[in-house]
Amino acid sequence: MTKPANRAQSRSAARLAAVQALYQMEMEGTPLRVLLHEFHQHRLGATIEEVEYADAEIDFFDDVVAGVDARRAEIDAIVAGKLASGWSLERLDKPMRQILRAGTYELLARADVPTGSVISEYLDVAHAFYDKREAGFVNGLLDAVAKAVRG
Repeated sequence: MTKPANRAQSRSAARLAAVQALYQMEMEGTPLRVLLHEFHQHRLGATIEEVEYADAEIDFFDDVVAGVDARRAEIDAIVAGKLASGWSLERLDKPMRQILRAGTYELLARADVPTGSVISEYLDVAHAFYDKREAGFVNGLLDAVAKAVRG
């Protein structure tokens, strides 16, 4: 049995990789099966250009990526409904869309993950890409989504 810290780290790595995979899917139109295979073989736990990628919980990674792909219309409608007046999902930059999609998917479909953990984890992902202001946006939007979908 793995230690909780290792599981938490492997899930954090899975979330970051899921956002990267979803971004690649949107940018390049890579089919889901091909994308998952590429990440399993070449990204998760690999060392690329002297950067060591953490071991990710592969089943969790697969669930987030495939779940977002399968439920994209539902997820996008929920996220769009929480944006300020005059804003649309298309107006957000692509990495931000993927962070919000992945976080919303977890809030919708992964009742086994506490709300606070989901929001905190995607705040960490947002910090990998953005400044404090954008991370605050992720926090507020996912909090609003959580209230809507988890009560």
